[in-house]
Amino acid sequence: MSRRIAACMKDRMNYKETLLLPQTSFPMKGNLPQNEPKRLAQWQTDDLYGQIRAKSAGRPRFILHDGPPYANGHLHMGHTLNKVLKDLIVKSRTMAGFDAPYVPGWDCHGLPIEHMVLKKLGSKRHQMSQNEVRAACRTHADRFVGIQRDEFARLGVFGDWQQPYLTMDPTYEGDTLRQLASFADSGALYKGKKPVHWCPSCETALAEAEVEHADVTSPTVYVRFPLMADAQLALGVPAGTAVAIWTTTPWTLPANRAVCINANLIYQLLPLPDGPVVVAEGLVEAICATLDVPVPEDDDKVLVPAEALAKAWVQHPFLGISVPVICGDHVTLEAGTGVVHTAPGHGQDDYEVGLAHDLEVFAPVDSRGRFTAEVGVPQWEGLKVKEANPLIVEHLAERGMLLHSQPIEHSYPHCWRCKGAVIFRATAQWFISMAENDLQSRALDAIEQTEWIPKWGRERIRGMVETRPDWCISRQRVWGVPIIAMACNACEHAQTDGDWIRSLADRADREGVDFWFGDEATSLLPDGATCESCGSSDMVPERHILDVWFDSGVSHAAVLKRRDELSWPADLYLEGSDQHRGWFQSSLLVGVGVDGEAPYKAVLTHGFLVDAKGLKMSKSTGNGVEPDKLIKRVGAEILRLWVAAEDYRDDIKFSEEILSHLVETYRKIRNTSRFMLASLGDYDPATHGLDQVNLSELDRWALDRLHRLIGQVEKSYEEYSFHQVVHAINRFCVVDLSTFYLDITKDRVYCDSASADGRKASQAVMYEIVTSLTRLMAPVLTFTAEEIWQHMPEGWSRAASVHLTDFPKADARWIDDELASRWERLRKVRAEGTRVLEEARREKQIRQSLEAHITLYVDDDLRGFLTDYEVDLADLFITSGAALLPLSDAPAEAVAAEEVTGLKVRVVAASGDKCERCWMYRADVGSDGAHPTVCTRCAQVVAQLAEATA
Repeated sequence: MSRRIAACMKDRMNYKETLLLPQTSFPMKGNLPQNEPKRLAQWQTDDLYGQIRAKSAGRPRFILHDGPPYANGHLHMGHTLNKVLKDLIVKSRTMAGFDAPYVPGWDCHGLPIEHMVLKKLGSKRHQMSQNEVRAACRTHADRFVGIQRDEFARLGVFGDWQQPYLTMDPTYEGDTLRQLASFADSGALYKGKKPVHWCPSCETALAEAEVEHADVTSPTVYVRFPLMADAQLALGVPAGTAVAIWTTTPWTLPANRAVCINANLIYQLLPLPDGPVVVAEGLVEAICATLDVPVPEDDDKVLVPAEALAKAWVQHPFLGISVPVICGDHVTLEAGTGVVHTAPGHGQDDYEVGLAHDLEVFAPVDSRGRFTAEVGVPQWEGLKVKEANPLIVEHLAERGMLLHSQPIEHSYPHCWRCKGAVIFRATAQWFISMAENDLQSRALDAIEQTEWIPKWGRERIRGMVETRPDWCISRQRVWGVPIIAMACNACEHAQTDGDWIRSLADRADREGVDFWFGDEATSLLPDGATCESCGSSDMVPERHILDVWFDSGVSHAAVLKRRDELSWPADLYLEGSDQHRGWFQSSLLVGVGVDGEAPYKAVLTHGFLVDAKGLKMSKSTGNGVEPDKLIKRVGAEILRLWVAAEDYRDDIKFSEEILSHLVETYRKIRNTSRFMLASLGDYDPATHGLDQVNLSELDRWALDRLHRLIGQVEKSYEEYSFHQVVHAINRFCVVDLSTFYLDITKDRVYCDSASADGRKASQAVMYEIVTSLTRLMAPVLTFTAEEIWQHMPEGWSRAASVHLTDFPKADARWIDDELASRWERLRKVRAEGTRVLEEARREKQIRQSLEAHITLYVDDDLRGFLTDYEVDLADLFITSGAALLPLSDAPAEAVAAEEVTGLKVRVVAASGDKCERCWMYRADVGSDGAHPTVCTRCAQVVAQLAEATA
């Protein structure tokens, strides 16, 4: 600075060179796509995550347990949303004074990976052993773990990326078996034949969490089930009377083993041209409308007692069997006839009512969704069930059993992987009982003891657990953890033992579970094993693997209980709202079933990603966005800002318009920080701290705003309200700083002498703001906060990284309600004056505010308030002059205020000459002969500079 000043003194005075203009190496543009990778490389070289861990040692722990994403494919925007949210929490909890390690994980087993691998192998797979296929699956999963790890890290997410947990790791597989053994010990693990969701395309059972619903069109049929002759006599109904059922799945009729009524409903005889039928009285009008027949008159109404009807038998409409009429509470008047076709092998309600009445669980459908020879009609054997639907309808019509048929659109379950329609099919599967050891009721109790964010999450998962059937945990595939069990070749009974499972779990810890899929599997059976049902010694290993939801559901045991830096239960689980039926629930059931309580203290859910039109974003609908492409265009920082700025509790919108808005928000925050850095190039906090300078009321107001911001932001972080964090920081930068405090103090920072009290006070305030603001934004703007931190002057004492610091603390000594109230009123007055100044600029009366003189005409109340600030009004409005006069003196051209009572404003051109240095119009310009083109203040500053450089 001194050499520059000296040079300008020798020649014609260049007053611009005497200004203390901002200087910083911090660039205006972030160039995020180019600079972020460099920052990531430096953090890796410095082992920043390791430094954070060391710095946090001994602090209270906060454990966010990572729900494992699936190791199959590149990241999508849903991954970005989820992982950045977790990172915001981990970083903010760390900076709030907690030890918050983050151990990422991956779900590595399951059908999607197996499908992909088998597709790539083609016909070669038929020559491969199960373990060779498993090895190919492991390689595939490992590849995508590496890809996703790099993509997550590119987002600026901090974590133990070198030591993640993988569900295919040997120790994880061993712990999975140990959790299974605990259920075997308790008696909750059993094998039974029950109807489950079955995907014919994937040829495996599905869990509730693996099923999604979509609308389909199906043939709906009204069908006669003729009453047996003795039933007709007992009920006193005409010969040829039938009960009428209604179904949207005609293909399940071959498996019918009963018809079901509700004992609490009233039934009525409905006369039809081809013979009367029995239906629920409450549905008669709707049925008549559908069949296009008249509604019977009340005088002709014939009621059939439900109690008597429940003792009847009916003929199957096309099989040579008779089936009973039974009662069930699931029969309602919502649709149909009030008489329900019952196939225990093809539906949960049917199965449960069938158990109560000892009905056969019959399902003549194979794993590919085709009818077997047991279907009873030879020409249907081998047909896919959906192909058989129209043939069955035709067959019913030919036999005179079809009352009506029409297509109907309704919601139907589909496989979440292949998107194909699923069927209910009774097969022999392994289950965890919801009734044994009161698992269901204990899980419901644990739900009540957990904090759910948002609160509606409690009712959502509670409703699912209240109604869920036993948990089907077996799958008929290769790539997964085996269910350690044996089956009897003589009677097909299956059994297992907890101690036996645990003994093999110890082996799995060392080498994984591949041994179960090799030729030696039979030798792994316990010595002398015999069937506990028939006593046979002809026992063979079971060939089922575990549901991947069980795999991931044991993660709390396999990760939280194993790793020293973690603890059980977790403080928080965080995933999308679909995980109420998925990971949240499977983790809950395993935790309660084995440990007696939920593995989490709180559960936070986020909504789904939607586009500008509110449509769910996905590749299949063509509105998906690839995060990798966005990062290359705008940088990961903007995606982080998007995640934080949206209220994730609802569905989260993403669009180019939103992205553009966020880019502008980012620029404002960045440039506000840059201005303060540039203004602090010659500032020494050690010699001019807040306690060593004379603070003006404006300075104290800025500190009041800062410390209120600190308190608000820390509270928002604590409540996971990140959108409020972004809003508060953005508003502070734009409203409180850029257009107010920094704007007003710009003159003293640029034009006063370096040692002037006002300038040093403003610098002290800016130092507090920029060092505090940088830490507050660090969890969100991870890269930019570090960039600001590294561009702070070298002489400032600070940590090596902003991420090694804690949040600033709100200091009560700077929070002044009375001062805040006064300045809120002043800002309203300023807003009115600024409005009039802007109008004068638009009308070209002035080009900028420094060319103006502003007069405030005020009533007595406002004058009493503003008198103490009269000498500061010109600074407040950034004009060359200002005056305060009675409202009664206001000329006609004065503009009345819109929001402030008792105020009119007049703007005129400022008198005096323009100071060449500060650009103010002053009457004292030229009063110093040595400097005829500047004002007295500037002449004095220039003289001081000249003396300093002499």
